[in-house]
Amino acid sequence: MNILTFDIEEWYTEKVYHGARASRYREFDDTLAKVLDELDRVGCKGTFFCVGKLALEFPDVVRRIASRGHEIGCHSHEHVWINKMTEDRLFEDTTEALKALEDVAGQKVTSYRAPAFSITDKTPWAVKVLAECGIKSDASIFPGPRDFGGFPSFPQDTPCKIEYQGTVMKEYPIGMMSLAGRRIAYSGGGYFRLIPYWMTSRTIKRRDYDICYFHLNDLIAEKRKLRSRADYEAYFMQPGTLKNRLIRYFKSNARTGDTLEKLIRLLTEHQFVNIHEADKQIDWAQVKTISLSSIL
Repeated sequence: MNILTFDIEEWYTEKVYHGARASRYREFDDTLAKVLDELDRVGCKGTFFCVGKLALEFPDVVRRIASRGHEIGCHSHEHVWINKMTEDRLFEDTTEALKALEDVAGQKVTSYRAPAFSITDKTPWAVKVLAECGIKSDASIFPGPRDFGGFPSFPQDTPCKIEYQGTVMKEYPIGMMSLAGRRIAYSGGGYFRLIPYWMTSRTIKRRDYDICYFHLNDLIAEKRKLRSRADYEAYFMQPGTLKNRLIRYFKSNARTGDTLEKLIRLLTEHQFVNIHEADKQIDWAQVKTISLSSIL
């Protein structure tokens, strides 16, 4: 089973952090149109995890996606990391996002992905909060180390149920591969850009489960500037040292030139479903339940 997902926040983060440049909005619109057309061509419906504020401030973006038959998921309201929030703030953030997304998309939203995969060993309580908000399926666990998130102690990278203090939720963790003695992701973001296509494709063919994740920014062949200290700290909420900004500059710009073509090839050579469809195909009664309390 291969699952296709996108994290959609670019219009909102452009407005908040980068000055609302009309040229960038056009790039996002054009790239989204190309993605939606390709998905129509191959007959694939993906899950698009959208920021709630996107529905309030750029509702046409969410409507365009929903009108093509894709699942709308929640990617928080303001793209704030869960580890930067309290339980009460997460509840407020999620309920606001769900209302905004459902009002615009005209569909019930029950799938969730945290910004920066920030459901970690420090934020297991998020499971209870999200369930209280009506979330049924999560795709926020990255079972390895990564910037701003990651859950290295999480024991598997295939669909499971996660439990915390009596609350159980369906989980779709990011798949991992072995490379040079390390377990790394391969199916989205900078990993998809940096890893040779043949290696990603071969890994997908060998595994019974994959979940790919993309941002529109990953698909735009344009060099991004080195962030200022103030810009970096406002967005990433950590010290904007020159080292941190240079690392982010490299990760944002490395091998962006052909990523859209790689995605089109991926869609042509592999079949995908969205999370809503995967939920119906999996026999959840037979799926392992992982207690988050036991691995903290």
